Amino acid sequence: MVVVGRSTSISDHVDLDACRADGVEVLRRSSGGGAVVLGPGCLNYAIALSLVSRPELMDVAGSFCAILGQIAASLGVPGVAIAGYADLSLHGRKVSGNAQRRGRHALLHHGTLLYDFDPRYAVRYLKEPARQPAYRAARPHADFLGNLPLSVQLIRARLMAGLA
Repeated sequence: MVVVGRSTSISDHVDLDACRADGVEVLRRSSGGGAVVLGPGCLNYAIALSLVSRPELMDVAGSFCAILGQIAASLGVPGVAIAGYADLSLHGRKVSGNAQRRGRHALLHHGTLLYDFDPRYAVRYLKEPARQPAYRAARPHADFLGNLPLSVQLIRARLMAGLA
C-alpha cells in the first residue's frame, strides 16, 4: 500500500495509474509527511508519549531529535544517524522515515524501518518529490533508499530493549 501524509497532494506524490493497475491501495494518515510505500521488508512502529510527563517533547524539532536519537542508539548499528528533519540514514541512504501527530497532552510518533525493502516499489508507485531533504542530493528513490543490516526479529528485540 501507499500511505500519504494528511496534507500531501496524492496526485503530486503517487503514481495512481501504477497503483490502480497493480491493485495497490492508497491511504491517508492523520500525521504529516510525504508518501511512503509499505510492503515486504518494511517494519512499521508507533510510540505514544505524554507531553504532560515529558514536557521537553513539546518542541517539535527537539522531539524528533530525542526520539530518533534513542531509536538509533537502540538499533546499535554503527553509522545510523539522524538525517534531514525526520529520517534515519545509514551511509547516506534513508532507512527510516518518521512523522508525528500531536495533541494538547500527547504525541504519536510513528515511522518505518527498512530491513529488506525493495526500492523498486517506491520507483513504481511514488513520484519523485519536489521537496527533498538536502542529504537526498536529488537522488532517485532507488539510489536514496537503503536497508538496515538487521533481521526484523533483531530490530524488534533491540527497540523493545532500548525503548523500555
